[in-house]
Amino acid sequence: MTGSGMGVEAGAQAARSRALAVLRIRSRAVAVALLPAAVAVVLLAGASTGHLVGPAWHAARWVVIPVAVLVLLAACAIALIVARARPAVSPTVPIAEESAPDLYRLVRDLADRLAVPAPSAIALTPDCDSWLEDRTHPAHGPPPSEDRDDELAGAHSLRRRGTAAPVLVIGSPFLWWMRVGELRAVLAPVVAGTGPSAHPDIAAARRFVRGLDAAVAVASTPGRCPLTRVVCAGVGRVARLLLRSCQEHAAQMERGVAAAASERAQAVDYGLRIVAQEQVGLAYAGWDRLLTRVALPAWRMGRWPSRLDAGVVAALTELSRRDRLAEGFASRLGERPACDLLEEPGTVDEAASLLAARLFHGGPAAPGPDWSPVSWDEYPDEIVDRKWRTDAARLHRVLDTLGVTRTTDPAAPTVDGPTLARILDHLSTPRREAQTEATATAKAEAEARAQTHDDSDDSDNGDNSHDGDVSDDPPPNNPRSAALAAGITAELAREGATDTPAERTTPATALWDDAALPLFPLQPPRTARELLADHVTAMVCCAAMDTAGASPGLDWLDGPSLIVNGERATDLSPRVLSLVEDGDAAPLRIWLRESGIRPEKPVRLV
Repeated sequence: MTGSGMGVEAGAQAARSRALAVLRIRSRAVAVALLPAAVAVVLLAGASTGHLVGPAWHAARWVVIPVAVLVLLAACAIALIVARARPAVSPTVPIAEESAPDLYRLVRDLADRLAVPAPSAIALTPDCDSWLEDRTHPAHGPPPSEDRDDELAGAHSLRRRGTAAPVLVIGSPFLWWMRVGELRAVLAPVVAGTGPSAHPDIAAARRFVRGLDAAVAVASTPGRCPLTRVVCAGVGRVARLLLRSCQEHAAQMERGVAAAASERAQAVDYGLRIVAQEQVGLAYAGWDRLLTRVALPAWRMGRWPSRLDAGVVAALTELSRRDRLAEGFASRLGERPACDLLEEPGTVDEAASLLAARLFHGGPAAPGPDWSPVSWDEYPDEIVDRKWRTDAARLHRVLDTLGVTRTTDPAAPTVDGPTLARILDHLSTPRREAQTEATATAKAEAEARAQTHDDSDDSDNGDNSHDGDVSDDPPPNNPRSAALAAGITAELAREGATDTPAERTTPATALWDDAALPLFPLQPPRTARELLADHVTAMVCCAAMDTAGASPGLDWLDGPSLIVNGERATDLSPRVLSLVEDGDAAPLRIWLRESGIRPEKPVRLV
């Protein structure tokens, strides 16, 4: 026997031994439940045969028989809940065989090469991961006949599919970024897991553990009547006890299954798997960046990008252009992408994008008037421009609430519209701004002297003296920024309270309690300082677009961006932070002057 074969057998044997340990725990639980009934049967048999007679035995029968009946009823109730409780199912986009015959053919050929059963179906998940999922529970029947692109609405069929193989779940970013050969290499150890999963002991142990986990979830469901809560509390306590007892064995069983599958997949595209694993990490980085920097602003605006997976390719291509370590990745784009295995990749990408918005942001399950798709070509005008103008309008509303005047100069003419100068004048601290302007002037004079004279040492010394003065003076607190940030936070809270809640699935069709959506929040709540910096940046961008001819843009790695004179403005954030945190408007005023932006001109808001 080869070393790989010995490794496969050792891993499978370890998994089976752990599965038997889980089943022994189940058997012990059944034995404990049947023990009072067995004692009652012995007592009744003894009485009928005349062996166990007398007052003591009679009293024992009166005590044991009711206890046995109660224990049996409780055990039957627990067993019924464990058997019928619906295990959690990962939200996925089902892929029918007629919509991806080449993908099914690739998976079946891979299963034949590995000598394992082929997965029963294929589904996609908007994440950078792949796994096998058992959906043989009666509640996990085929999806309803209605036109649905995801499984969030549940399933009505109760037909048991106990002999079906697991479902292969593939991360949708893999299909768009990876080539066909790389996808096959990544899926090899996953598909190999169907072999150990087909073993009866392992399958039974998994069903038992999933049933216990589902029973715990059922017992924890709120909103029940008092009697039902008491029953569920007892069921949950027993299920948690059994789950803790078999937790270690179940974990070791899954490790054994994974080890056996990995060993079995060693013979299939081993060299390509090393290269493919590098692409897995790269795809994860690009997907995370795309969701947090690009998709999240659109979701907050009530729009969802309909081609997220295609955006991953653009983001990673941009990364390969910027990062010298990523050189050579762009040459892969000449090979056949794995999304070509789908008959209609655009439709699948749209379904995965909608599911991603639901999982990571908690959006509605279906498009609607307040939840419509947006293409990448429309993103700058529909999302970036609208977001900036909405944030700028909110900033001026808060300033009006705080009683901030349109201009601080009484002699200045009255301005009807909102201006950037209003924000600059309100947040700037005169002492700090004058100090920064003096430092900038001194630097300019020192550079001029260095160019005119050859005495560069004297110029450097004078420049350093000013630098030391600035660094020694700690940045003062800006109470105006704190008040404005608090006002923006309160305004956002009021807007969030009046928003229409996301469409929820009905309890009869939901595969899980989606009241906790989003299941995977992308970012923690933004701080007040971050909100204020975002709103000031939005106002600067609006002024740039309306007074200097700038335009909104989309950067695949950084999200919304401002295009000034044909180039992306990359040095705006530190200048805004200097104003927000230190009350120092000089760096921002210098940047505005150099970019030709006029802060005193009114801007258009929404």
